[in-house]
Amino acid sequence: MEVEEEVQRIVDEVKELHDSAASFISSSSQQEITLKQKASDADASVRRLQSTLVSDKRLDPKLVEKLEEDLHRARCMLVDGDLSSFLPSKPQGRFVRMFLGPVNVRASRKDIQLKVKEEYNSYRVSVSCLHVASMSIFFNNFFFLSLSMETG
Repeated sequence: MEVEEEVQRIVDEVKELHDSAASFISSSSQQEITLKQKASDADASVRRLQSTLVSDKRLDPKLVEKLEEDLHRARCMLVDGDLSSFLPSKPQGRFVRMFLGPVNVRASRKDIQLKVKEEYNSYRVSVSCLHVASMSIFFNNFFFLSLSMETG
């Protein structure tokens, strides 16, 4: 009888944990959507205010400089801080899109995110080196082939 009760207790505990995890994931994804929207809105506001400061000639130049500095600080927090993963990803170059596809790293801890980005960058460098080497071999062979056709 004791074992049955223990098993039932564990099963109930696991069910509660499962329900809690599902609830957490649901609320977490809802918070993520909210954060994405707020980050995008803040980014758009910073850009709009920067262009307003540049175009508005009625403001005092010293005040404009201070406000631009404040907006620059806010932009740095958005782009370089933890919020950057919630902003829409920047378009990658043609080479990266062609060989690796779009990459957006999001992790809960900053050290994990940095490690993943570091691994991705080293992979990207090795792939680009392989690409350059293969193109070099291709053009080298093409050059020798064209020389042999000219002399032959």
